[in-house]
Amino acid sequence: MSVYDTLKSLNIELPPVAVPAAAYVPFVQTGNLVFLSGHIAKKEGKAWVGQLGKNIDTTEGKQAARAVAIDLMGTLHAAVGDLNKVKRIVKVMSLVNSTGDFNEQHLVTNGCSELLGQVFGPQVGAHARSAFGVAQIPMGACVEIELIAEIG
Repeated sequence: MSVYDTLKSLNIELPPVAVPAAAYVPFVQTGNLVFLSGHIAKKEGKAWVGQLGKNIDTTEGKQAARAVAIDLMGTLHAAVGDLNKVKRIVKVMSLVNSTGDFNEQHLVTNGCSELLGQVFGPQVGAHARSAFGVAQIPMGACVEIELIAEIG
C-alpha cells in the first residue's frame, strides 16, 4: 500500500506548503536528508493558540500535534515530490507551549509520532524524537514540530 493510499484511507488531504512567516525556507535538502522547518499547530487555518496545563489539556494537545504532522507531510511531499521516496523519518523535535508544572510533552508529541508511524509504517515511520516544554511559541501556538527525513 502506498503512502497516498494510507492517507486516503485515513481521510487525510495534504495541505500546500505554508508561506514562511519570517526569514527562513520551509525545507532544505542536503544529500539524502530533508530538514523541515518548524510547523506550528493550526486549527481552521489559524494558529492553534493555547498553553498546555493552562487552557489546553493533553488530549487536545495531542490532536494539535497530529494536525502538525499532516502539515509536515504536506511540506515533505512538496520537498521530495513523492512521499513513497521517504526511506526513513529520522527525527522529530517537538516544542510544547506549556506551564512550568506541565510534564506530559511526550504524550502531546505522540499525536505526531503515532500518525507518522501509521502513515509510513513501522520500518519508515519509527523515529528518534525530542519533546520540550517551552514558555511560548510564535503566534501563541500550542505546539511546534520540526522533522528530518531520509529519502531514497
